[in-house]
Amino acid sequence: MKPSLSKLGHPRPVNKCSMINSLSTYIGYKYVGAKRRNHFISFISLMSIMGLMLGVAVLIIVMSVMNGFERELRQRVLGLVPHAALFSRMGPLDDWPNLVDQVVQDPDVIGAAPFIRIQGMLTNGGRVKGALITGVDPELESQVSNVDDPGHIVDGRWEDLKSGDWGIVLGSILAHQLGVTIGEKLILVMPEASVSAAGVIPRLRRFTVVGIFELGAEVDQTMAYVHVDDAAKLKRLQPGQVEGVRLQTLDLFKASEVAWRLVGQADVPLYASDWTRTHGTLFAAIQMEKKLIGLLLMMIIAVAAFNIISTLIMVVTDKQADIAILRTLGMGARGIMGVFVTQGTLIGCIGTLTGTLLGVMGALSIADVIAWIERTFNVVFLDPNVYFISQLPSDLRIPDVVVISISAFVLTILATLYPAWRASKIQPAEALRYE
Repeated sequence: MKPSLSKLGHPRPVNKCSMINSLSTYIGYKYVGAKRRNHFISFISLMSIMGLMLGVAVLIIVMSVMNGFERELRQRVLGLVPHAALFSRMGPLDDWPNLVDQVVQDPDVIGAAPFIRIQGMLTNGGRVKGALITGVDPELESQVSNVDDPGHIVDGRWEDLKSGDWGIVLGSILAHQLGVTIGEKLILVMPEASVSAAGVIPRLRRFTVVGIFELGAEVDQTMAYVHVDDAAKLKRLQPGQVEGVRLQTLDLFKASEVAWRLVGQADVPLYASDWTRTHGTLFAAIQMEKKLIGLLLMMIIAVAAFNIISTLIMVVTDKQADIAILRTLGMGARGIMGVFVTQGTLIGCIGTLTGTLLGVMGALSIADVIAWIERTFNVVFLDPNVYFISQLPSDLRIPDVVVISISAFVLTILATLYPAWRASKIQPAEALRYE
């Protein structure tokens, strides 16, 4: 029996493919880290890394800011506006408690509450402001709105909104414009007239301010709340009647579908309305701006990827003699391609990772940085009298970071293919002719 080669001490066969791959990776790494004779090429490589880094970082920060605006819109504006509402086709809704009990059984509905809307003018001491007054049930309103959250009630108490007390809760801007505080009186002028012995006079009702809320949105200067029973008396409805039932759905974007499904299941003839009819254009505008800005900023990353192409082409031109020597020593076209793919991939990896790190740090601190700039230089970027927020919001989302980072890295890898293929086609004799 012959002894095996391994027992005689002979080396095992070497995998030439793995050796070539390791050599290509090593040379590509050395090309990135070594000092080149042509300093201009080194400068272009650094600019490629910087461009890719800044593109990734800016895209992450801007997308986080756009996500922040979308979040604020949902929480502040759409958090106050109901997702959907159900109305009776026959006039006022009589048996609303039964309808509320019925709709909350739907798994897509979080809560339901009655409401009555009144358009009128609020006056105090000669100051007159138009407002939309909503009659609500204070105990059920929290299921469809966040106006009664303790963080939003800046003065007074939501619980003081009681039936028969003729109390009113105002937005902070509206209260400031009318010059009223907690406990003071104001008058609601309704767009209806009543005939008396003195002639035709408008309908008036005195209210007492029991609360002031602040959402930091436009609704602070247009919205007010009263008890649903008091609103029913002003609208001359029968006891227990309301205009409709507001809904809060599990998925904001399925509110219309859920509402019309409930209309088909109801025992009384109803019709539905949802938030897209009142605030859908604003939300759609933010979504469109988010996509367009993301696309434009992705072009910055594409430009950085093209810089990598030019950098590698210049490196290939500068290293023709080295490539010819490697080909003469037996390295194939595949190995030559691996050298420059490794170099471009390393540049892309450094730029992408550094840009991702800077982008995440910037997205997490952008609000504090903007606030510091406003305090230091006494400037205002977001005027609360113009915008529905006063601070730059930021909402960093991991899926966005992953998509941006992977997209940038894939672009850089694709950018290395043409220069690497061009390097693999260099003929040793032609390259060494003038050396």
